[in-house]
Amino acid sequence: MNNMTEKELDQQWSLLMETIDLYVTGDRKDKLISLYESLADRICTAPASSHSTRHNCFPGGYLDHVNRVVRTAIKLYHVWRDEGADVTNYTLEEVVFSALNHDLGKVGSKEEEYYIPNDSDWHVKRGQVYKINPNLQYMKVPDRSVFLLQQHGVSFSENEYLAIKLHDGLYAKGNESYLMAGLPEFSLKTD
Repeated sequence: MNNMTEKELDQQWSLLMETIDLYVTGDRKDKLISLYESLADRICTAPASSHSTRHNCFPGGYLDHVNRVVRTAIKLYHVWRDEGADVTNYTLEEVVFSALNHDLGKVGSKEEEYYIPNDSDWHVKRGQVYKINPNLQYMKVPDRSVFLLQQHGVSFSENEYLAIKLHDGLYAKGNESYLMAGLPEFSLKTD
């Protein structure tokens, strides 16, 4: 999918808002909606990646990506539960919240976009369509995601924090100490 139409963007935005309304509870629902509405233009136009060979490297790609991740996470939760997996140490709300916000940092800060069009023709010809905005304070995407949530007063559980922080798995070197703990007392206490 490339170059989403305005109608497709509206549908994707509506799906995102419906998901928040359906799965997020408490006062954090209103805060999350407020956060998303304050960044709506960026959420609807941001790509999900910077390189043409990676997922959703097009305007609106972020929104499409997040909705797909949420849909898949919900399906997997039900498959795991139905097949007898232990899902008692996390909730469906935690799964959905984490999926919704795992890449939130890719929209940038209150003031700045995360991805900006690459001004180097040489790089664009080689697939590097976007680059990370040099005006942003450096943060990894999961860290910026958590920062944006806390900046807007959106609470999250320990499970949600870990899911957002560790969503890149072992592709992020900093996750090794969480995911490859040698001793049981240092292992994650949730699935």
